Amino acid sequence: MWKQQRVTTLLLLACLAGCRGVDQSSGDDAADGKPGAGLEKVTLQLNWFPEAEHGGYYAARLHGFFEQEGLDVEILPGGPNASVIQKTAGQQVNFAVANADQVLLGREQQAEVVALMAPLQSSPRCIMVHADSGIDDFSGLKGMTVAMGSGKAYARFMEKQGLLEGVKVVAYSGSVARFLEQKDFAQQGYVFSEPFVAQQQGARTRNLMVSDLGFNPYTSILITSSEQLDANRELVHRVVRASIRGWQKYLEDPLKVNEHIHSINEEMGLEILAFGVEQL
Repeated sequence: MWKQQRVTTLLLLACLAGCRGVDQSSGDDAADGKPGAGLEKVTLQLNWFPEAEHGGYYAARLHGFFEQEGLDVEILPGGPNASVIQKTAGQQVNFAVANADQVLLGREQQAEVVALMAPLQSSPRCIMVHADSGIDDFSGLKGMTVAMGSGKAYARFMEKQGLLEGVKVVAYSGSVARFLEQKDFAQQGYVFSEPFVAQQQGARTRNLMVSDLGFNPYTSILITSSEQLDANRELVHRVVRASIRGWQKYLEDPLKVNEHIHSINEEMGLEILAFGVEQL
């Protein structure tokens, strides 16, 4: 998945209006470090609570890659109301983590945000069903109850494809409790999160990958505002370089980062984080 040569970071979205790439180089060998005096302070807003999908950014901080670029990066946890597109466009934060479809929709609404770097080649978005449900593809969802974000781009895509006809769509709560209780119930998830939680509680799951439908936007991308990119391109270069090194380090040696993520988000146990790295 990773290419160890000089690349131009926006290979990300050829169709993304306004995306302007930033070159990156490999940098020095990794070294542990903590931010100190004289470093430029930067904020990075996550789109959700800390978990494996953010591991590369935490690795860049914990292993000193941000510091080696002269940066003191504060990583801000997200959640259901993170509003990363609005905060980035309004320059409430310097950088943020989002999905590519959010960037497209944000720009459509005049939110001047720019995608910079994509750590994942394929979207981890899935619809999780019971393995013994007999459902092998999305056409099998007819007659099912599916918990999903009805306003999300992937849900709108599925609806346009006719895949939600005869499907009862209910709000996604973030829990697998109802899934565990009902065999005719399915729900949205990421392959490295909800399926593991359900399996740990005795369920056998099957993942229907939304990317198999042709809806495959990049996930956990690094974004900034157009204004910041224009005003301080060198800062953007440094953040991108450190972030790429962080992702490479996280996939090679995730233990230290996983321990840190668990310490700030106890719901993410070391087992689920290790599973997440394996899936990544």
